Amino acid sequence: MQTRNFIEMKVSGLTVDPITNTPIVILKDLEGKRAIPIWIGIFEASAIVTELENIKFPRPMTHDLLAGIIKALKAEVVRVEIHDLRDNTFFANIQLLYEGETIVVDARPSDAIAVALRVGAAVFVEQKVIEKSRKVDFGVKLSDINQMEKEKLVEFLDNLSPDAFGKYKM
Repeated sequence: MQTRNFIEMKVSGLTVDPITNTPIVILKDLEGKRAIPIWIGIFEASAIVTELENIKFPRPMTHDLLAGIIKALKAEVVRVEIHDLRDNTFFANIQLLYEGETIVVDARPSDAIAVALRVGAAVFVEQKVIEKSRKVDFGVKLSDINQMEKEKLVEFLDNLSPDAFGKYKM
């Protein structure tokens, strides 16, 4: 049986893929040594950025609603785990503690991250996912971009720092 090796990570920021104009959430380990980009949808990016920027709405948005339901049921989000990467798709679970039992709920990483931010839960990424993410073409066909553009994108992602992220309006 293989031991699973999870690394705690935090949301370092959001940016936009310069080629596809798709939002990217950047997760970095707590030491800032490893990072993974996850391409996400605009609505999920908005949900993440509103929590990062502490923007409050008069009525609960979807992720706020989910966090409220979890709290009303007296459950707790123990942690979020991004545990796999297959066919350019990340897979995550939200681990809940409810009446002494652990409940694991399948989720998109972007939704899981948005919920984790709202409830103060930690986000973990399995080591194999970090390794796989370095080898993935995230929806950009190499035939659509030349080698120079690919190298610029890789360099752009490799050099992202927390200071590169400002206040994003979605």
